[in-house]
Amino acid sequence: MPSTLVHMAFAGLLAAALLQTHFDRRAVLVVMAVTAVPDLDSFIALVSVAGHRTVLHTYLLPIGLGVLLAADTRLREESFVRGRWGDWGVAVGWMSLLCLAVAGIGLDFIEAGVNPLWPLHDQFYVLNGKIELSDKRGLIQTFVEVDLDGGGSGGGGDGSGGGSDAGGGGPSVAPESLGSSQEVNMSTGIDPDPDGNQEDPERVFPIARAGWQLHLLVTGFAVTAARLWREDD
Repeated sequence: MPSTLVHMAFAGLLAAALLQTHFDRRAVLVVMAVTAVPDLDSFIALVSVAGHRTVLHTYLLPIGLGVLLAADTRLREESFVRGRWGDWGVAVGWMSLLCLAVAGIGLDFIEAGVNPLWPLHDQFYVLNGKIELSDKRGLIQTFVEVDLDGGGSGGGGDGSGGGSDAGGGGPSVAPESLGSSQEVNMSTGIDPDPDGNQEDPERVFPIARAGWQLHLLVTGFAVTAARLWREDD
């Protein structure tokens, strides 16, 4: 699973690309801090079964905060955020929510699985699949599958996607289900043995556990630093 540093590096990369004139050191600190928030549920796992990858790895968090920010900046006569921090605050607020969803929760969703709709729907999912173009089979994708029998497919197959209904079935998004928060326990450096089966478990705090993570870690922080250096000139 990606480390908190990898999440933050990706967030810095997004901020450097999208914040334009609002990009500065303070903006980077805010965006990276918000992006790191989901991993705080590692501490919640010490006292609750519904802990890591559940309580703060739900997409309902950025959605709810986005509704509040939209209401404050677009519906209220006097916006608290704009009145306190100006246009910078509004831009950084939206950037932080984007990075929370994409860099904070999203990387875990595609790498190891999260509980994306907790507490409305207590189920861990991981987004696995592929999209390929074959000269013999055409477009092949397994992210969205068509259930031709109307019985619901479980995802992770190797069929090609289609857009038409047949036999009463229809297109359905099919990320792989891993189980509920009662069934899935994630080991972390904070809680290395959530099942309580080891006498002296090793605490491991990841930095980069795959080549793509190291690549993103170095690139993200390098680009963020370069953009900050350019802004200082």
